[in-house]
Amino acid sequence: MSEQPISHVVCPHCTAVNRIPDNRLADQPNCGKCKQPLFTGEPQNLTQSTMSKVIANSDLPLVVDFWAPWCGPCQMMGPMFSQMTKELEPQVRMAKVNTEQEQQLGAQFGIRSIPTLVIFKGGKEVARQSGVMQPAQLKAWIQANS
Repeated sequence: MSEQPISHVVCPHCTAVNRIPDNRLADQPNCGKCKQPLFTGEPQNLTQSTMSKVIANSDLPLVVDFWAPWCGPCQMMGPMFSQMTKELEPQVRMAKVNTEQEQQLGAQFGIRSIPTLVIFKGGKEVARQSGVMQPAQLKAWIQANS
């Protein structure tokens, strides 16, 4: 009998790393440490202290929206990004980085314009796209690169 594949999922509330059988990801699992839902239907907000842990410890593809509150195109992209979170979880982890508050992260990842989306898999950047995308284009880009 073969063993069920397991995914490591970082809790968006307490950053504990959870081991979830792949066939249970869609069952609305809770964190083993803080008991909060691992998937909330909303993008996870990442900070300097949480970003590296999420990238390094998550087996799920991670899509990060680098944005700022004063950015008009970012404001247009926000609702679409939230909608994609509802549609693509739990196969993909969606997250946001406010580059106004987290300027070190913007510099660390070489963000030159916003909004910029970056997809990480296996701890490494695999795709990057700057500018606003329409919902169908955004979904296709995420699915093609995750």
